[in-house]
Amino acid sequence: MEQSATIDIAAPPDRVWQVLSDVEHWPEWTDTVRWVRRVDDGALRTGSQAKISQPRIPTVDYVVTELEPGRSFTWVSGGGAALTTARHVLEPLPGGGTRVLLSVKQEGWLGSFVGRFYRGLTDRYLATEAAGLKARSEQA
Repeated sequence: MEQSATIDIAAPPDRVWQVLSDVEHWPEWTDTVRWVRRVDDGALRTGSQAKISQPRIPTVDYVVTELEPGRSFTWVSGGGAALTTARHVLEPLPGGGTRVLLSVKQEGWLGSFVGRFYRGLTDRYLATEAAGLKARSEQA
């Protein structure tokens, strides 16, 4: 089960990437995240780990499995019966803007159940996060 949100942002990809990849500051621009604690220091990279607390969702650990600086990152949580994969993709738009795709995929027998259970909440969270990213990235 996969859910996604796409939004166009009137800011260059490097600005959007700066906001998006600074995961510890997400609570400043979206109320769907209480806190994020990185396990490692420095720029986000493949292998980076973070613990994330969100309202109405259990706190989880994520590991970055794919990262293309300035373009995208994917991180995963869980495994086996319940695997959550979250993708964050930036695409440059003509005129200097950025199109952002945020997606969450639930896999495994338990993941499928969790995905259906949280479907409405996930849709709302993705939309809220996209809107918050847009607002923060477009700030002067």
